[in-house]
Amino acid sequence: MLDVENIKDYKLFNADCFCKMKEIPDSSIDLILCDPPYNLANYSTGNMNFSWRAEINNDVAKWDEKVLEPAELVNEFKRVIKPNGNIFIFTSYNLIGKYHDAFDSEFDTFQFMVWHKTNPIPNIRKSSFLNSCELIVCLWNKGHTWNFTKQNEMHNFIESPICMGSERLKEPKHPTQKPVKILEHIINIASNKGDMVLDMFMGVGSTGVAALNLERRFIGIELDKEYYNASVKRLAGINQPISVEREIQYAY
Repeated sequence: MLDVENIKDYKLFNADCFCKMKEIPDSSIDLILCDPPYNLANYSTGNMNFSWRAEINNDVAKWDEKVLEPAELVNEFKRVIKPNGNIFIFTSYNLIGKYHDAFDSEFDTFQFMVWHKTNPIPNIRKSSFLNSCELIVCLWNKGHTWNFTKQNEMHNFIESPICMGSERLKEPKHPTQKPVKILEHIINIASNKGDMVLDMFMGVGSTGVAALNLERRFIGIELDKEYYNASVKRLAGINQPISVEREIQYAY
């Protein structure tokens, strides 16, 4: 079992999350904040090429082609989360019903947030809506940690651009890299300083960046070696207090 209590800063694993999560002790995680595959491969129309502008990347990564059933996450999520913990799961329209079916009866509260992307990919053909919203499943039990701020700051609707500029990694480029601003908003509300945040679909480490920025601890699991290596480099570049001990388990 992982010695979660003695992780002073963060610990990263290049591993299959369904195997590695079994090493996390019961009731040891304060916040699960993750971004599993959306299962959108069957809906993709592929990249769109134009003579007058750069191509539009409308394709999905290979890892999205393997179907993820939300019900597969229930037992381990319930086991590792603390009684006063929270769970936030990024997802899409095609899976929200499956998450509801799998999780609604397992927690006192099943809610959702909407992330409105202020700069979505344009709809060149003008044949439908712009795909400007993503959903976030929210789960907790009575007595959960909750840092309610102002009424106008606690809507279940948040806005920000998609990840761009210097924040966006170029190599490797992760097609669904989330903005740190959005992740920090959730972490601020749903955890306290020193709490342990878990992301078992870590990607390029954005949840870890947000957690460390806000003085939380972090466990990240990522199967893809290239994304994992990017996370190691990215989190190592965050300035932390000298008293903080870095704990990184490199790929095995």
